[in-house]
Amino acid sequence: MADALFPESEMSPPAAAGAAPYQVLARKYRPSSFSTLIGQDAMVQTLRNAFRTGRIPHAFMLTGIRGVGKTTTARILARAVNYEDETGRHPTLELDKEGIHDRAIIEGRHVDVVEMDAASNTGINDIREIIDSVKYGPVSAPYKVYIIDEVHMLSTAAFNGLLKTLEEPPPYVKFIFATTEIRKVPVTILSRCMRFDLRRVPAETMSAHLVDILGKEKIDFEPEAIGMIVRAGEGSVRDCQSLLDQAISHGDGKVTAATVKAMLGLGDRAKSIDLFEALMRGDIAAALALLDELYNAGADPETALGDLADFTNLVTRIKIVPAAADDVTLTPDERARGPELAQKLGMRVLSRAWQILFKGLEEVKEAGNGLQAAPAPSVRPANRASCRAPMS
Repeated sequence: MADALFPESEMSPPAAAGAAPYQVLARKYRPSSFSTLIGQDAMVQTLRNAFRTGRIPHAFMLTGIRGVGKTTTARILARAVNYEDETGRHPTLELDKEGIHDRAIIEGRHVDVVEMDAASNTGINDIREIIDSVKYGPVSAPYKVYIIDEVHMLSTAAFNGLLKTLEEPPPYVKFIFATTEIRKVPVTILSRCMRFDLRRVPAETMSAHLVDILGKEKIDFEPEAIGMIVRAGEGSVRDCQSLLDQAISHGDGKVTAATVKAMLGLGDRAKSIDLFEALMRGDIAAALALLDELYNAGADPETALGDLADFTNLVTRIKIVPAAADDVTLTPDERARGPELAQKLGMRVLSRAWQILFKGLEEVKEAGNGLQAAPAPSVRPANRASCRAPMS
């Protein structure tokens, strides 16, 4: 979401010749305060309590999948601990009013906030530079902040070199680490940090976020298309924003279900459900015909079987937890037909179908011609008595 402090981020892309280059949505709507960071309420509440009571640690460890906001959170934290206004220096999470150092920190050009990519600076020499610079106090901000991204990429020697400084840093130094592979970080490092696990953003929150962006961009959309993008993004804000950017270009300024399907190489969900029903009935001829239709429409065999496995999982979840049918990322066909099939099919049938499709996906991936390999696992449920469904 665009932050009120940076109104230029809400401007529409300039069309005039010589204007500023287009900025992708993931950068244009990158949060600059905790009020605009979505999906991480538990972390924000913990930080709010820590700042209010003055219990701010000297080292933070941020972990989570790609695109959930680790580096963004690190920059906002650097802004929060270095907040200074006309009344003086006082760390705070209430960042509605822009402080003296805020803009430079968010734009990554503040002299007292050092960002390092551990993926390309892995050795002890790189860490030695940090250790040597820690001896000197900040130039203008209250704290000198070191942000180390992908910290798990550091070598063993680099981690060992950092240990003593991380355990007893000067009072004017803060460390903020970010990683997607928390298990690769030595426990000796983890024990010296306050750890925050950034969660995948829930589908409802993500959908509302994308709709909000499209409203600001004044772009028409179909709700079904947003659901497809959210599902493909798998809880990553950056991935969803990038896919939305791509969908806008693909649809020539409008986000529709048809263009998103074509862009992502998705099969028609309604036809995938028809294929699922044909298999459960044991109607092999109809199943093969539907598989050909999906293939001719642009869905590769691996995608077709993957959609079948996804729908099998959905029907199973609805059978156990009926409320699963209310998921906002489901298409109207899935929402309407999933509960019906969940009532008709038994758990034994669904479990066996899942196992067969799971094995079939491996065969299709290894086969030279996926279209020739796909029908084999697809027809198995109808050829086994244990998988015949009680459907008319």
